[in-house]
Amino acid sequence: MPVLTKEKATIKRAVYSQVRPGAVQVKSVFRTPKGLNEDIVSQISERKNEPDWMRDLRIAAYGIFRTKKMPTWGPNLSKINFDAITYYLRPQEREMRSWDDVPAKIKETFDKLGIPQAERKFLAGAGAQWESEVVYHSLQESLKKQGVIFESMDEGLRKYPYLVRQYFGKIVPARDNKFAALNTAAWSGGSFVYVPKGVSVALPLQAYFRINEPNMGQFERTLIIAEEGSSVHYVEGCSAPRYTKDSLHSAVVEIFVKKHARVQYTTIQNWSGNVFNLVTKRAVVYEGGEMFWLDCNLGSKITMKYPSIILREPHAKGEILSFAYAGRGQRQDAGGKVIHCAPHTSSTISSRSVSNQGGRSSYRGLVKVAPGAHDATVSVTCDALMLDSVSRSDTYPTIDIAEEQVSVAHEARVNRISEEALFYLMSRGLSQGDATSLLVNGFAQAVIKKLPMEYAIELHRLLTLETKGGIG
Repeated sequence: MPVLTKEKATIKRAVYSQVRPGAVQVKSVFRTPKGLNEDIVSQISERKNEPDWMRDLRIAAYGIFRTKKMPTWGPNLSKINFDAITYYLRPQEREMRSWDDVPAKIKETFDKLGIPQAERKFLAGAGAQWESEVVYHSLQESLKKQGVIFESMDEGLRKYPYLVRQYFGKIVPARDNKFAALNTAAWSGGSFVYVPKGVSVALPLQAYFRINEPNMGQFERTLIIAEEGSSVHYVEGCSAPRYTKDSLHSAVVEIFVKKHARVQYTTIQNWSGNVFNLVTKRAVVYEGGEMFWLDCNLGSKITMKYPSIILREPHAKGEILSFAYAGRGQRQDAGGKVIHCAPHTSSTISSRSVSNQGGRSSYRGLVKVAPGAHDATVSVTCDALMLDSVSRSDTYPTIDIAEEQVSVAHEARVNRISEEALFYLMSRGLSQGDATSLLVNGFAQAVIKKLPMEYAIELHRLLTLETKGGIG
C-alpha cells in the first residue's frame, strides 16, 4: 500500500471520515411538508425558479413514480414510508463560493470531514451538499479558463439550460425504474460537469453529500459530459448521523463519454445504518472511449446500486470495480451492468464483498452482447469473504449473448477467513481484531490500490474500524 507523508495524512484526514460526525442543529430557511404530491413537486421547481420544461418533466415523473411498482427481485423495501419523508429542505438562501461564507455549523461538520483542507492541496474543485442543496462549490481558475464547467446541478441548469436539456434524462429516463422517477420528480443538488474537447483535468473533482436530519430524502442528480479526447476523475463521498428513524438517498448519475475520452467515477460511501441507499448510475461510451466505475460501499441499511455502462461504438471500453462491506443488520446488493452494442468492445467487472455479524452481501450483474457486437471481450470476477457462520453472500449473474464471435469469462468464489493465517498472525502478537482487519484489508487490496493515495488510506481506516468493531 502507498506510504503517505505525515503532511498528506494530516491534510487528507478522513475525507470520508472513519467516524461519522453526529447531527448538528441547523435552522433551515425553507422546507416542504412531509410526503410528496404534485403541489410539492411544483413548489420545489418554483422555489428553484426553473424553466417550464423542467417543471413539466418533474410533474410527469411524479405520475410515473406513483404508478411504478416497487422492485421485488432484490432486498425488501417494504419498510420505506414515503409519506414520512421530507423531500426538500433548503439550509441556506444561496450557494457559496467562499468557504468562509458557509454557515458555521455546516462548515464545522464538513471541516471534520476534511473537505476544505483536501481542496486546497489535492483537488481541482470541490462541492458540498447539505440535505437538498449544494452549500458550497469551487473550481480552479486555470480550469475555468480552459472551459471546464463544474457547478451544482441547479446552477448548471440556470447557467447552461441548453446543455442540460440536451442530456438530462437521456440515459436514465424517468420510466427506467420507480426510484429514477422519484429522483426526476424531486431532484435537488448534485453536480454538473462539462469537460471540453481535448482538455484533461489532472486532479480529481470532489463532491460530498451529507444527510443530517431524520426522515430526510436526498435526491441529488449528477450529469457529466466528457467531450472528445478529454479526461476527468470525479469523486463522491456520503455520510449521515445515526437516528432511530430511516432516511432515503436516491440519486441518479448520467455520464456521456465521447470519442476517445476517459471518465473515472469513484464513490466511497459511509452512510449510517438507517439509510436506504437506492441509486441508478449509468454511462454511455462512444468510439475509443473509456469508462471506469470504482464503487466502494460501507454502511447503510440497504444499498441497491449497479453502476452500468453502455458501449455504444467500436473499441469502447468499460470497467466496473466494486467493493461492499455488510455488517450487522446491513444488506449490500451491488454489482454492475455492461451492454455491448458495437464490435471490438471490451469490459471488465470485478466485485469484492465482505460479510460480517450476520450481514448479507450480493453481487447482481448483467452482461449483454447485442447482435453485431462481434469480437467483444468480457471478464467477470466475483470474490466474497465471510467472517463468520451467520453471514451470507449471494451471486446473481445474468449473461445474455446474442453474437457468436465473442470471448466471455465468468468466475465466482466465496471464502472464509483462513484459520491458519489468523493463527499465524495472532502467534506473532496481533489481537484477533487486528489480525482479522489485516486479512480483510489484504482482501480489499485490489480495490485500495486503484484509489488515489489519499483516498486509499481512508478506505483502509474505514475497513479497520468496521472489522475490529465486529470482533470479540
